[in-house]
Amino acid sequence: MAKEFPGKIELDNEIVKAEMMEVSIYNHTHHTSYTDTSDVPFEEFLHYSLVQRTQEENAASNLQKGDEGASSSSFFKNPFGRWTNQRPPLADVTSFDASTANMTADQLERANARRALRQAGWAAVFYLITTDILGPFNAPIAIAQLGYVPGIILYTVMGIAAFYCGILLWQLFIHLDSDRYPIKTYADICERIFGRSARHICTFLQSLQLIVNVGVICLSNGQSLAQIVAGESGAGYICFSLAIVIWALFGMVIGQIRTLHSFSLLANFSVWVNLLIIFTSMGFVAHSSPNYAAALASMGIPMGPVVTHASVSLPTTIKINGIMQMVFAYGGAMIFPEIMAEMRRPMDFWKGMACAQSLIYVAYLVYGVFVYSFQGQFTLPLAYQGVSKYSWQTVGNVLALITGIIAGGLYGNIGIKVAYVNIIEDWFHGPPFLSRKGRLIWAIMVVVYWALAYIVGSAVPQVENISSLIAAICIMQFSYTFPPALRLGYDVITDAMSEDAVYVPGNGTAGRIDTWKDSSRWRRGILTGRVWFKAMNLVLAVGFLVMAGLGMWGSGVSIKQAFEVSKATSFSCTAPV
Repeated sequence: MAKEFPGKIELDNEIVKAEMMEVSIYNHTHHTSYTDTSDVPFEEFLHYSLVQRTQEENAASNLQKGDEGASSSSFFKNPFGRWTNQRPPLADVTSFDASTANMTADQLERANARRALRQAGWAAVFYLITTDILGPFNAPIAIAQLGYVPGIILYTVMGIAAFYCGILLWQLFIHLDSDRYPIKTYADICERIFGRSARHICTFLQSLQLIVNVGVICLSNGQSLAQIVAGESGAGYICFSLAIVIWALFGMVIGQIRTLHSFSLLANFSVWVNLLIIFTSMGFVAHSSPNYAAALASMGIPMGPVVTHASVSLPTTIKINGIMQMVFAYGGAMIFPEIMAEMRRPMDFWKGMACAQSLIYVAYLVYGVFVYSFQGQFTLPLAYQGVSKYSWQTVGNVLALITGIIAGGLYGNIGIKVAYVNIIEDWFHGPPFLSRKGRLIWAIMVVVYWALAYIVGSAVPQVENISSLIAAICIMQFSYTFPPALRLGYDVITDAMSEDAVYVPGNGTAGRIDTWKDSSRWRRGILTGRVWFKAMNLVLAVGFLVMAGLGMWGSGVSIKQAFEVSKATSFSCTAPV
C-alpha cells in the first residue's frame, strides 16, 4: 500500500500475528492458514458479519442483555442500510450463540485466536497507516515533473481519491468479515466478490509489488553506498552492481528471522529516523546548491541555473511518470484489510485513516514544494541525495541505509510469507509454516526472493522509473482500481438479493428466487438500488485502469530513454548518481 524507498515501512498484520497467530494456530493444527470459502453462500458471509459487527458494538457500548445481545446503538443497528439503498434480506440479530453454532473444536480455537488479536484501536490505525505510507522522498520529483500548479492539484485529487477508495475497502470489510469467516488479506475480499481467480490475480500482484519494493530498496541503498564511497573528491569507487549485491546479502541474512516481533520494534525506530531524514534534508537543501553531478549522471541534465515552473513543458511520458510517483506515494491500501483485522472495532477504522491521510498529504506537499523550490529541474528521485556537500549527503545516506535495511527486512518477510501461504500451502498443500520442513523451505525461499530483488534493482538502475512502473502495474490497482470495482460487484450482488427470502443460516441458497443464469437477477443487481453510485464506481474503476495502462506505457518509454542518456546500465559497475 506506498512502499518504495528507505523508511517506507509496511506494517502488515503479520508483524502482530507472527508470535500469536502462528503459535496459536499453526502449532495446534495440521491445516493450512488458508480456508477455502468458495462453497460458502454470499448470504452467509453477510449474516455472520452482521452478527460480528453487532457483537462488537454491543461490547463497545458495554450493554449486557443476557441472551438477547442485540446492540441498542442507533449508529450500528443497521450497518448495511447506511450505505445501500436497501438492506439485504438478513434476519435481525437477537442472539450471539449462532456465531459459534456448529463449529468444530479447531474452528473454535481459530476463532478464539482471532478474537485475541483484535486489540487495536483507531489511534493505532493512525500510527500503522502513517508508518506504512509516510516517506515523501519521491514527492519533489513528482512536483518537478509536473510543475507547481498541476502538481499541487493532482496531489490533492489523488489524496482525495485514495481516501475515498480506503472508505470503500472499509465498507467491504465490515460487510464481509467475521470470526467464522475472517477477512485477513486483500485477496480474501477479491475472492468473496469475484471468485478464486480474482484471489490469484490479487496474490500475484501483491507478491510482485513486494518483491519490486525490496528491489528498489536494494537499488536505493546501493546508490547511497556509492555516494558514501565516492567521497568528497569523487575519487572513491565501488562497482554499483556489487553495492546492490551487498544489500541483497544483508537481506538474505535478515530474512532468516522468521518471527517479526523484533522487526516491529525496529519499525517504530525507523519512523523517527525517517522523519529526521526529512527535516535534515530540508535544511541541507536550503543551504546547498543542487547535486549537479548526480543530476547529469542519472537524468542527463547539465549544470545551469535552477528553474522552477508553475506548469512544466515536458514530454507526456515524463508527466505521466510524475503522476505515477503520486500513486506510489499514496499506495498503502494493500494492507488496509490486514490492519482492520487487528481492530477491536473495525467500524472506527475511518477515523485513523482520515487522520493519517491528512498528515501524509500535508507532509508530501510541503516536502515536495520545498525541495523543488530550491532545486528545480535538478531535483533527484531520492531528494536527500540532491545536496552538493559530501558531508550532508553522507548524513542522509547513512540514515537512509539504516531505515532501508529495516524496510527491506520487513518487506522481504511479508512478501515471503504471502508467497508461502498462497503457493506452498494453498496450491501445493505443503507443510505448515512452523514445521521442520517449513523452516527448510523458508530458508530456500529467502535466498531466491532476495536474488530476484537483486535482479530487479540491477536490471533497471533508475529509482524514479522503476517506482513509476510498479505503481502502474500493482499499486494503482490496490489503491485505486480494485476498491470501486469491488464495491460495484458487492452492490450488484446485494441488490440482486432484494426479492429473495430472508436468509436462514445453514439453508445455503435456498432462499433465492432465481440464479445468476437468469437475466432477472442481473437486472435487479444492475438496475435497482443506487444506480448512480454503481455507475460512478464503474467509471472510476475503468478510468483508473486506463491511467494504469498509460503509466505502464510512460514508464516503459522513460526507462528506454533513460538508458540512452544515463551512464548506468543493467548490471553495470557505473552508479547512476
